[in-house]
Amino acid sequence: MSNNPEHIECLIIGSGPAGYTAAVYAARADLKPVIYQGIQPGGQLTTTTEVENFPGYPEGVTGPEMMEQLKKQAERFGTDTRWGMITEVDTTARPFRVKDEDGNEMLAETIIIATGATAKYLGLPSEEKFKGGGVSACATCDGFFYKGKDVAVVGGGDTAAEEATYLAKLCRKVYLIVRRDELRASKAMQKRVLNTPNIEVLWNHETKELFGEEQAFMKSLKGAVLVNNKTHEERTIDIEGFFVAIGHKPNSDLFAGVIDMDETGYIKTKPDSTATNIPGIFACGDVQDKVFRQAVTAAGTGCMAALEAERFMASLED
Repeated sequence: MSNNPEHIECLIIGSGPAGYTAAVYAARADLKPVIYQGIQPGGQLTTTTEVENFPGYPEGVTGPEMMEQLKKQAERFGTDTRWGMITEVDTTARPFRVKDEDGNEMLAETIIIATGATAKYLGLPSEEKFKGGGVSACATCDGFFYKGKDVAVVGGGDTAAEEATYLAKLCRKVYLIVRRDELRASKAMQKRVLNTPNIEVLWNHETKELFGEEQAFMKSLKGAVLVNNKTHEERTIDIEGFFVAIGHKPNSDLFAGVIDMDETGYIKTKPDSTATNIPGIFACGDVQDKVFRQAVTAAGTGCMAALEAERFMASLED
């Protein structure tokens, strides 16, 4: 550790709605927050074209635009926004010793983890090609754009079942592509899926390829080629939306073995709180929320984390 590391009152790791909202509140509380934007500045919302369900935007807003506005709001109150990632955190003593990817060393009095989660995808090159042009990992974010159209959902768990029934209310037809011959979803969710007339479950099917139209700046999905993993027969379905619901991976590896997490890596926080098991470290947004995963709920927990960091600092002075 260098002799003269930078001293920070509140370090925020991650820059989605949770991180930026935490920064707004922390800056207004005069905690002089420093925010590291991480691998995806602006978080998952930057991959979403239209956001129509965030309060205060009656006409809707694009994900990148909204994140840019949140960033400016945080900076207006004095937030120090930095590119790059935090690569090391020593949680054994406060202030916490922290290092970024360029080797800069810091001492942080409080840390707010807002590193988010990453949607799991199938890994097909054609899937990557049509992201934002038919391929999505969030039905509640993007389902509205497929009103009256035919779509498909991939997955067999509760999320896939929920997304399929949600989309069935909006879309003409929903194909649920299930790799096995049964759903992993809860009995109640299974019943709902099987009783929804415009959902067709395709058992033992896997996606081989997605295809569509490509113009200069616009890509639009037109269909998928599926393979029956029992008979090896191929089948083409005509769809305009393809929703991947095979889970999310919380971006919590930096704190593995140090901060309490559940079996899938979501950070555990205390009831009615964003506090982790280490005093002075708080977690907000999708890295600790596997239930709602919405921008507005992430922003809410970002607010909570900053208020709790402020109270924590105040308690040290008592």
